[in-house]
Amino acid sequence: MSLDTTTAQQEQATDEEATTPAADSAADADTAEDAPKAKRGRAKGAAPRKTRTVELTLTVTGTADGDWQAELKHGSTWVARGLTIPASAVSRAAKELHEDLSTPIDEAINEARAQQQAKVAQLEAELEQAKQALAELNR
Repeated sequence: MSLDTTTAQQEQATDEEATTPAADSAADADTAEDAPKAKRGRAKGAAPRKTRTVELTLTVTGTADGDWQAELKHGSTWVARGLTIPASAVSRAAKELHEDLSTPIDEAINEARAQQQAKVAQLEAELEQAKQALAELNR
């Protein structure tokens, strides 16, 4: 029986509050001033949020001839292997990432370029010799 009485008293108090909205808003303003401000951040003792990380491994491999390949691994799964990449794309990507990466990569590309230029010069000399030998045979 006391449970019913308590419920009836709560309903009566609720009805009285609902009939006086001006008094209710004034009471809210008083409690808003008295209430402590909400603190930012996590509660003390609460575990910090774990940042979800994604493990991607990009391996870029270059040869002395200037051939570049890329491989991409997601965790322990290969996403791509043996993709041929132009040296200019490797250089641009390295410059976008960081200067400390681009400097040694550009040095390797320049060294490969110098080797290729030397090879072209050697082949052009051999071609000239072959043309002269052919010209002598045609006389």
